[in-house]
Amino acid sequence: MKSTTLLGVFLLCAFFSNAQELALASIDDKAGYLNKTGEWAIEAKFKSAKSFSGNLAEAMSDDKKWGYINRAGEWVIQPQFDKTKAFNSGFAIVNKDKAWFYINEKGEQVLTNVQTDKYYDFREGMAIIRNGDFVGFINTNGEVAVTPKFKKVFGFVNGYAKVLENDKWGLIDKTGAYFVKTAYDGVSNYYHGNVVARKGDVHGLIINGVFKPVEGAEKIWDFSINKNIAYAKKDDKVGFINEKGAWIVKPEFDKVRAFVNGLAPVYKNKKWGCINTSGEVVVPFEFDDLEIFSPEGLAPAKVKKDWGFIDKSGKLVIENKYDISSFGLSMFDKNAVKGFVDGLARVKLKKKWAFIDTKGKVLNDTWYENLELFK
Repeated sequence: MKSTTLLGVFLLCAFFSNAQELALASIDDKAGYLNKTGEWAIEAKFKSAKSFSGNLAEAMSDDKKWGYINRAGEWVIQPQFDKTKAFNSGFAIVNKDKAWFYINEKGEQVLTNVQTDKYYDFREGMAIIRNGDFVGFINTNGEVAVTPKFKKVFGFVNGYAKVLENDKWGLIDKTGAYFVKTAYDGVSNYYHGNVVARKGDVHGLIINGVFKPVEGAEKIWDFSINKNIAYAKKDDKVGFINEKGAWIVKPEFDKVRAFVNGLAPVYKNKKWGCINTSGEVVVPFEFDDLEIFSPEGLAPAKVKKDWGFIDKSGKLVIENKYDISSFGLSMFDKNAVKGFVDGLARVKLKKKWAFIDTKGKVLNDTWYENLELFK
């Protein structure tokens, strides 16, 4: 009986956790948040708002001050700031009276002893600090975890950060120890155990700490989407390599995108189609643009000037009538999954936004002035 009760509690918690995902939407010049049935979980009452980051979202009151709300739509941190940024690792940067500083999730000013010329967002529990011409990192205690000695750094991704030292790039861990020594003219972030690197004009992979050139490669993209497949350019054409640096699909395409569901969009002779991991054409070259497939087995496809969705055979299953291809996250996010996410896709038509299901039905039959993904 006890195990049954615990299972019930677990399933109930899982249900509510999933049900709490909300999508920012704007209608009649007010912002609110939708649940996955298309109903207002938080009514559209804010002058402006942003998507949730964890359990808090930035929202603006009618007097144009920013604060933070919870997933019930309640003010957790009262609107009092001129500018705000999203919470990460328990902290957010805010601006009040022309001064930037950190706050915690209670709205209290914290980390007041941090010595930095500029405040940076936390990511994975670390934030950049700048002292003159050099940068390093602090941890969530405000302690200097990596002494500012690098000319340039990027935020941590999967436990490692890219750093520039003596005009060479490498990767460090959160203690400042070198994971990849600063000996390269370019390195990728660490994805699925793989790092792409460049020495001069030689492109390759770092395997077990050793740089291995990829034969003929002029450029290699990272492994952020596929665990053991990346695309690479050779003789001005693009193909695919594996995690050992071997070519598995010969470079014969002008453009490619990642494999999902065993298929990758490829561009050749001014048209897009799809290949499988053996390089065989599965979807004919007949589309003007084509995005990667979602787990639902559908991909955004452009026919002439409009976008619809095809299935894995290349059949157009949702009419091509939408304006743009921004079906997913920001175009600047390399990990963005465009198209369907958990059975819904965000689409735009005649300057309005909506979610559609895999049959093309508009969620709750409602269009919005702005619409973001569920978070």
